[in-house]
Amino acid sequence: MTDVERWLGEHEDDGAMGGNRVLDWLCSPVIVVGLVGLLWSLPVPAVFREASPALNWGTLFLMSAVVYYFILSLSLAFGMLPFIVLVLAAVAWLDSLEIPLRIVCGTAFLAAWSLQLYGRWSAGLPLRPVTNLQHVMIAPIRLLASVYRRFGVPY
Repeated sequence: MTDVERWLGEHEDDGAMGGNRVLDWLCSPVIVVGLVGLLWSLPVPAVFREASPALNWGTLFLMSAVVYYFILSLSLAFGMLPFIVLVLAAVAWLDSLEIPLRIVCGTAFLAAWSLQLYGRWSAGLPLRPVTNLQHVMIAPIRLLASVYRRFGVPY
C-alpha cells in the first residue's frame, strides 16, 4: 500500500459521513481557505517582505502542501494545482476587503469545521477534532481522488 492509499484510506474511514457527504464537499475547501487566510494574516519576518509581498505563512503552507502532494502522487498533485491557485486567489481577494482577513477567515474556518463536526455527530461517528485538523490538507486530495476513481484516472 502506498502512502497516498494509506492516507486516503484513513481519511475515508475518518470522514465517512454517509448522507453528510455534501457537508464534506462544501466544508473542506472552506476550511482550507480559512486556515490559509489565518496563516496569511500572521506577521511575517522582514526578510519575507523583502523577498516578495506574496511570501507569508499562508503561501509557505500551500507550497509545503504542494511538495507533499507531489511526494504522495504526481497525478493528484497536478490535479490539485488549480485548487491551490483558487485558494490563493480567494485569500488574496478576502485580504482586499475592509473586514480584517483574520476575522473573515477565522469565522469561515470555525463555521465550516463546526458543520463538519456536526456531520460526524449526526452520522453517529466519534468527534475527533484534533484528528480532523490533521487531515485538513488531505481532505481536498481525497475529494479529487474520488473524482479520479469515478472517471478511471489512476493515482
